[in-house]
Amino acid sequence: MRWLALGLVSAALSAALLALHVPAAVLLGCMLGALVFSTRGVQLAVPHIAFGWGQGLLGCLMAQSLHPAQLGPVLRQWPLFLAGTVLLIAASSALGWWLMRRQVMPGTTALWGMAPGAASAMVVMADQCGADVRLVAFMQYTRVVVVTLVAALVARAAGGHQPMEPAAVQWLAMGAPADLLVTAALVLGGAWLARRWTLPGGAMVLPLVAAVAVQVGWGLTPGLPPALMALAYAAIGWSVGLRFTRAVLLHAWRALPQVLAAIGLLMGAGMALGAVLVGAAGLDPLSAYLATSPGGTDSMAVIAATSAVETSFVMAMQLARFLMVLVTGPPLTRWLARQGPPAPDPGGPGP
Repeated sequence: MRWLALGLVSAALSAALLALHVPAAVLLGCMLGALVFSTRGVQLAVPHIAFGWGQGLLGCLMAQSLHPAQLGPVLRQWPLFLAGTVLLIAASSALGWWLMRRQVMPGTTALWGMAPGAASAMVVMADQCGADVRLVAFMQYTRVVVVTLVAALVARAAGGHQPMEPAAVQWLAMGAPADLLVTAALVLGGAWLARRWTLPGGAMVLPLVAAVAVQVGWGLTPGLPPALMALAYAAIGWSVGLRFTRAVLLHAWRALPQVLAAIGLLMGAGMALGAVLVGAAGLDPLSAYLATSPGGTDSMAVIAATSAVETSFVMAMQLARFLMVLVTGPPLTRWLARQGPPAPDPGGPGP
């Protein structure tokens, strides 16, 4: 009965967030629903294998954005992309290190919380790398909301922005059986190899890499029907939300002003890089701003698609940064965390 109640509350919250066009609405709705239950003393836990399958499905979803046609601009202007990506990751790492040094957040938690990649993927990677996934989720989704709101306002103020009504989700659509078999093979195989190799984030990264390979090499596309992705988001959202305690929420509330300050500084660094792109690549200011905004990749894609900008450049820059964070994140956060003070305990059991 408790799982049924959690499902109903999560569905209601997700529906409300979807109606408001909030990014990652289903994942956030499930996370908030689980948070309500956990802070009221309800003892539930998502099976580890279900969380792993959710990661695998998320990896397949990310792979659909990594098509060679979208990454073409990266290959043509790779020095510019590399410099911009490295500098923004360096800025986020420096701000995470600052939060760690001030003991606002524990070591790797502060660093993963400021990592400028896709928020849901960063939460999964943080969990696999031993960070406090509850606080990482709080930092990541706070940044996504702030950056998305500011980017939408900038796009509207710059002109040429046409608000787009999202298409209704076909929840019962299942797709071709062959595509679903590809998905099952990638997710189950990735989860098995991740356990066998004990690879951080392997349950997500391995299906992501394999999905890109089958798309490019054989023209196969993993089937990701909305209902299946909703279950994946539920597994991830519940897994994070059910770990919250009142002590963790209090710690997050106290840290909010400094987290917002760090987000503001990271946005400022993105704007500075955007100004460099305007001069070096001849981009229009709005395209440069969206390309260097440290928000969610999906949110920036929607804003770019409804604005008069160089959409391929914006998405290529966002995806290049996401890939670099996936590769460099685990070793970089471990190294920086060793340079900081002992981690404060936010309270309650960790990940």
